[in-house]
Amino acid sequence: MTVADTTAWWSTAITRTAPGEIELRGYPIEELIGKLDFVSAIWLLTRGSLPTGTQSKLLEAALVASVDHGPQAPSIASARMAATCGVGLNSAMANGINVLGDVHGGAGQQCVALLNDLVDTAARDERDLASIAAEVVADYRSRKAFVPGFGHRFHPRDPRRDPLLALVEEAVEAGELAGDHLRAGLAVEAALKPPMNIDGITAIIYAELGIAPELARGYFVLARSVGILAHAWEETGTGRRVKGPLPPPLLADYTGEQRRAYP
Repeated sequence: MTVADTTAWWSTAITRTAPGEIELRGYPIEELIGKLDFVSAIWLLTRGSLPTGTQSKLLEAALVASVDHGPQAPSIASARMAATCGVGLNSAMANGINVLGDVHGGAGQQCVALLNDLVDTAARDERDLASIAAEVVADYRSRKAFVPGFGHRFHPRDPRRDPLLALVEEAVEAGELAGDHLRAGLAVEAALKPPMNIDGITAIIYAELGIAPELARGYFVLARSVGILAHAWEETGTGRRVKGPLPPPLLADYTGEQRRAYP
């Protein structure tokens, strides 16, 4: 193995480091500090270029809207319980982040993929989005499956929907976004009836910005990490030790065999 083989092992187009030098996508870090905001830095590192004003504004809005949903969210509860077990903040945060899976935390990624499929199908088959959306919704209903990004178990109407939707509509009207994914999302909402939730409206934003489904999920995890950190930090200040899912003296219901003698 040559030196070139070794240095190519972790080759990257994101960051260049040398003694006394740090560059992010070619920009010296000293020129970014105090000038580039955090959301734009996220865009720069993950997308490879500086964002436009509209891209930065919409990404920031989506991230802010996704930061937290209270201690009843499994990811938050998991982090808070971990924080009372004597682990550090990093472990408590990892505990919360690691439960963000396909069911809790994955709907945004799934909805971006769904919107992409709707837009691609409409373009390929030269059909209107309303009829395609109606067929997709009918298919989900026939399988008794959840349509990702629509409806909410807690909110009759997600309070994050309308302000985010208004920002997307404003950008489309200004010619900053194409609007195809916005129209696809609204078509699904019209066919399904329950309004879109945070996953649905942020999926529209991410899809309109050309963000891949998997990266959209990464953005959600990044945003929710803020809430996980805040809750884990708050819990460490309570002084409580080994906090379980039920407050004492309550115990989980037992549904197994009645007490019996060992033969």
